[in-house]
Amino acid sequence: MNPLYLGIDVGTGSARAGLFTADGRMIGTATQAIKMWKPQSDYVEHSSADIWQACGIAIRGALKQAKATPEQVAGIGIDATCSLVCLDGNDQPVTVSPSGHDTQNVIVWMDHRAIPQAERINRTKHAVLRYVGGVISPEMQTPKLLWLKENLPTTWKRTARFLDLPDFLTYRATGNDTRSLCTTVCKWTYLGHKGTSGKGWSKDYFQQIGLGDLAEEKFARIGQTIRPMGEPIGHGLTATSARELGLRPGIPVGVSIIDAHAGGLGMLGAPVGHKKPTTASLEHRLALIGGTSSCHMAVSPKPRFIDGIWGPYFSAMVPGSWLTEGGQSATGALIDHVISSHAAAKPLAATAKKQGRTIYELLNERLDKLAQTQGVKFSGELTRDLHIQPDFHGNRSPRANPTLKGTVTGLALSATTDDLALQYLAAIQAIAYGTRHILEEMNFKGYRIDTLLACGGGTKNPVFLREHADITGCKIVLSKEPEAVLLGSAVLGAVAAGRFAGVLPAMAAMNTTDRVIPPTKGRVAKYHAAKYQVFHRLHADFLAYREMMKKS
Repeated sequence: MNPLYLGIDVGTGSARAGLFTADGRMIGTATQAIKMWKPQSDYVEHSSADIWQACGIAIRGALKQAKATPEQVAGIGIDATCSLVCLDGNDQPVTVSPSGHDTQNVIVWMDHRAIPQAERINRTKHAVLRYVGGVISPEMQTPKLLWLKENLPTTWKRTARFLDLPDFLTYRATGNDTRSLCTTVCKWTYLGHKGTSGKGWSKDYFQQIGLGDLAEEKFARIGQTIRPMGEPIGHGLTATSARELGLRPGIPVGVSIIDAHAGGLGMLGAPVGHKKPTTASLEHRLALIGGTSSCHMAVSPKPRFIDGIWGPYFSAMVPGSWLTEGGQSATGALIDHVISSHAAAKPLAATAKKQGRTIYELLNERLDKLAQTQGVKFSGELTRDLHIQPDFHGNRSPRANPTLKGTVTGLALSATTDDLALQYLAAIQAIAYGTRHILEEMNFKGYRIDTLLACGGGTKNPVFLREHADITGCKIVLSKEPEAVLLGSAVLGAVAAGRFAGVLPAMAAMNTTDRVIPPTKGRVAKYHAAKYQVFHRLHADFLAYREMMKKS
């Protein structure tokens, strides 16, 4: 009976499970949707109980598809979005919602209710902020904690444990409140280079921003036991959790990781062109994990401080390396918004459904036909007069301003399918220009990134891949296993089970690449260089308009 390693991934809209062999082959997977509430603008909430139930459904589905038994599962790795979970002293949910419903006990990563708190924290200019790119984001946990304390004082008092969602899942699985070096360093301002087991909390920071009671409690509510990813937790899966998930008790469960970072573990260790990565070559690589948002992960042996880009984070993804993390708050969400809000979307979606295809496939075909009929040399040139500034949900990196808004210029008095196709292309290009901006800032500070290892929903779209290669000038390498985030979690499961001596050997054994998409040079590169200037001009103009309106 060959052992299998289970990866559990909880994203913004679903919980997924995947079963992998020791060489990184996925043999079974399943997905279960999770509930979401949006009680007000910029408020996004989940239920931890609903998420846990969804994990059980997905695991049973993956076992069924793989024709595997629970006895074959040798180790479990878990990743999730960096959302905030509140539990009381009996491990029951505590509301985070203006509705007051305890069921809604998770503030989702993309929730921006804590913008005022983040702004106040940033005005302190505390030294801790140096390790989050100089500016803390409302998507991180200390602004959200401060919002809860100030706006829901009863919740603040009732909550016995504030957990990052990945850590909630391992806690629910094992009954052991071990926190991840990944979650605490990346989202809670824990300084990983100062050690584990609570040594990296800055008491002065929490006191200065108004959360001194957490420091007085010796950080009991936010984590006193902090360990590296993949390390086995406690005695493994409890009997109760095993019954709820359809597994057997005692399976080793590894310390958790954030979902995007799991994607890094599922890709960065792969050989490219038969060359295994070295410490030096890793500085040429970036993991691009695309979904509702996008994350840009790079590692280096020494810390690199880059304004507006998160980190440097010590050992928060690859052990012993410093992680630099760029990101875009809305990528897949932006593309979907541009499509769904257009008048031509509904009939086109109906056509796609009738044909058993996706709306993206039909739009991609339409772009090819438009390129032929309009006589352009390449499809990207169709947007010469149409430009989008993509910060519809603020800017995570490198402008680090959650209050920014998107702009569109070049609209015609028309709402045809062709117009939709062009706006869709312009949105993809805008996202790619944002990635180029992040890469430029990283390379300016010492990286030499020329290779993007990509995974996520966007990698299933050839237009998304082509535009990112052409616009960034980087070659794009696709993982042989398209579900690289699930694979990254399975890597941690294999480490927890003792199959590999550590994360790096597990990555080397389980990561593989498939194909390479090179960038187009010459005229295409020159065209995108011009549009990239427009990308920056749109931002400058938006700021100018905001200044004008301040005078009104």
